[in-house]
Amino acid sequence: MKKLIALIAVIFAVNVQAGEYPDISITDLEKAIKSGKVTVIDVNGESTFKKNHIPGAISFYSEDFKKQLAKADKKSLVVAYCGNSFCTAYKKGASAAEELGFKNVKHLSAGIRGWLKAGKKVEKN
Repeated sequence: MKKLIALIAVIFAVNVQAGEYPDISITDLEKAIKSGKVTVIDVNGESTFKKNHIPGAISFYSEDFKKQLAKADKKSLVVAYCGNSFCTAYKKGASAAEELGFKNVKHLSAGIRGWLKAGKKVEKN
């Protein structure tokens, strides 16, 4: 019984941590991009960003990242992503958005790999 309770506690703790920012599906993000009502933050490295990124995304590592983000409406949706569902770097971008006053911040847990696997278009620099 003690092992079961410990296991439940661990699962709960992981889920609480993983749920820090709500997930958004690829389909819902694609709709938000088409509507023009989202700011997308790519938290992959600059070389990955240059190879491919979600259309319209801004690089967390660009020199003017905060300037670009500050231009967006604080009530709009912000979505941060990184490589895949195991990557936690997205939290840097999501936290930066919150620090600038954004309230509707989400996470594309599929990351750029999931986006590519789904056959979605990307931009390159």
